[in-house]
Amino acid sequence: MGGFLSRSAVAGVFGPALAFEVGIGAVTPMVAVSASQLGASLAVAGLLAAFLGLGQILADVPAGALAARWGDRRAMLAAAVLAIAALVGLATAQSLLVFGVAVLVTGGANAVFLLARQAYLTEITPPLYRARALSTLGGVGRMGVFLGPFLGAGVVHLAGTPGAYWLAVGVTVVTLVIVAAVPDVAAEATAARREAPRVPLVRVLRENGSVFATLGVAVLLVGATRGARQVVLPLWGEHLGLAPATTSLVYGVSGALDMLVFYPAGKVMDRRGRLWVAVPSMVLLGLSIAALPLSRSVGTLSVVAMVMGLANGVGSGLLMTLGADVAPAAVRSQFLGVWRLFQDAGLAAGPLVVSAGAALGSLAAGVLAVATVGGVAAAVLA
Repeated sequence: MGGFLSRSAVAGVFGPALAFEVGIGAVTPMVAVSASQLGASLAVAGLLAAFLGLGQILADVPAGALAARWGDRRAMLAAAVLAIAALVGLATAQSLLVFGVAVLVTGGANAVFLLARQAYLTEITPPLYRARALSTLGGVGRMGVFLGPFLGAGVVHLAGTPGAYWLAVGVTVVTLVIVAAVPDVAAEATAARREAPRVPLVRVLRENGSVFATLGVAVLLVGATRGARQVVLPLWGEHLGLAPATTSLVYGVSGALDMLVFYPAGKVMDRRGRLWVAVPSMVLLGLSIAALPLSRSVGTLSVVAMVMGLANGVGSGLLMTLGADVAPAAVRSQFLGVWRLFQDAGLAAGPLVVSAGAALGSLAAGVLAVATVGGVAAAVLA
């Protein structure tokens, strides 16, 4: 990595990405638990847990405008400050209203940080190494989300549920310090963009409408398939009657394999082209999801989960790379804000497809519907 990025650039992007996502990973499993402790019903607790994703969706486009106006590095700093305030609110909330607002703001801060770090890394990375850099960014983020729940569980065991939020506050403060301390290697480009005339969002949409109508649909479908992957494994484990600890272990193994192949995948994208990763990743992910209803034991479920993790890991950084490739330099942040809206909307929609199938009486039908979405995504990308 150091061959095409300076050490300060590596420290200024990947270190904060890992720390910030550890915080998000620690908080995510605790939101519904905390809501229940504040008196929410299971339905309301589930709704408040969904506020993290909703806040992210609502903030995607404004995040692009903010990064365009302030610069990517300043936007990361602002996101960290906002996240710290929201996390303190989560740790100290005494009412569901305050707690819900804090969850929503946390999701919004995450949207700003995700977009700004993607735009910043795109700015400072030579195009020939872009996929490797962004795949590494995606992989590092997944490491953080993977580690966060484990670290959070340890703190919660010692200090109770609020401990997860205070852990997130701590790692987000670390994020803030690193971003503030590392020199901005994109300062000149950022200054030039800030001095350029403002481009209205409507113009960005109009001039890039064909891209959003084609690749944007592919991004939505990929996001939906990936989002569904996060729920189909636990749901099918429950369907098989497995113990929660067993299901959690299977899910953890899938997540661990997810993190193994991000750099080789990025290298293939840089050397062979994006389609060499995009299409195989979605075909394999779709097929592995389709195979899920065939699993009847812990062993077969584990095999399917491992294939699913590898397929998802191969696509690490894919959507960020495609977005960086097609984003006009003059309006990169605004363009990526809309791009991430497609991605996050898909992530939110995927679990709904599975839930709809389950509500209609057939979890397998919902799983197969999502697998079909993965196949369509591969076809659109091809």
